[in-house]
Amino acid sequence: MTRLSRENFLITGFVCIFFGASMSVANLGPMAITVGLFGVVFFITGMSLGRQSGLSPEAVSNWKPDQGMLPEAGRFMFRVDVTLDEPIRTSILCGPCGSVEVRDGPRPASYVCPKCDLQLWDEEE
Repeated sequence: MTRLSRENFLITGFVCIFFGASMSVANLGPMAITVGLFGVVFFITGMSLGRQSGLSPEAVSNWKPDQGMLPEAGRFMFRVDVTLDEPIRTSILCGPCGSVEVRDGPRPASYVCPKCDLQLWDEEE
């Protein structure tokens, strides 16, 4: 089951327990017991489901953005993603042509797209 279903079970359980308690105060005994017990069952089911972490380390290290052209916003656009954990990899998406290049290491100081020969940035030091 997904993480969303775990949260749904917990929320549903809490709401059923709350409504069961409210019905008990309103002297609706049999209905209050039924709703309250279902709430307890839902809550225990939600608590017993394991937590799922995010992506696996292999999936994170092999991730790259989808290829596709980016819209122009007064000038050409590009996207640069750098991983924070080892191995450090940089993926560069060229907006005008939509190509993606993945390089090992941090973001380079300058970059020219190999497909369309457009200089995306140049940081002079």
